[in-house]
Amino acid sequence: MFTGIVEEIGEVVAVEFGAESARLTVRGPLVVSDAVHGASIAVDGVCLTVVDQPEPGTFTVDVMQESLVRSSLHDVAAGRRVNLERAMAAHGRLGGHIVQGHVDGTGTIAVRTPGEAWEVVRVAIPTDLARYVVEKGSITLDGTSLTVSGVSPVEEREPWLEVSLIPTTLDLTTLGRKPVGATVNLEVDVLAKYVERLNAFDRSAQVSA
Repeated sequence: MFTGIVEEIGEVVAVEFGAESARLTVRGPLVVSDAVHGASIAVDGVCLTVVDQPEPGTFTVDVMQESLVRSSLHDVAAGRRVNLERAMAAHGRLGGHIVQGHVDGTGTIAVRTPGEAWEVVRVAIPTDLARYVVEKGSITLDGTSLTVSGVSPVEEREPWLEVSLIPTTLDLTTLGRKPVGATVNLEVDVLAKYVERLNAFDRSAQVSA
């Protein structure tokens, strides 16, 4: 479990692709400082397991097909900067919101509008995820916990969401550097998916009765 508070920006230093998997080596001195084999680290919002620490300040993870299909890691290359966060300690503060590290899909940065001390970023999102996004709700973009500041109308055929990035987020995450057209990983609030599933079972029970 994570909170969406990025601890550092790391760098992918090596990638090995298999037929349906990949192995990444990432440089992240802070997040790997207390890591052990089997530790969980979110890489651009994808929860991955440490399998090796080949040299000081680096860690290696395996990425399975499901994660490659769902996230931007399908075309990751050495040199890419990535947001990193260690799993939350049980006694830690929940500074963002409950983030599982289970990416639901990807979006595309459509517009960046600078403000006085912030930047409004509009992200085009998949139609099947739009129903889980509400204004003032939580969203995870590339592992960063953010508050949704705007959403497209329900009838919009090409849905989008907007977030407002404060200077700290612009400086300390990769979102401050991603251009229009860039891909971002999306994780919607898991509570919305549970509610939808429960309602589906309730409707099914009523029909059966």
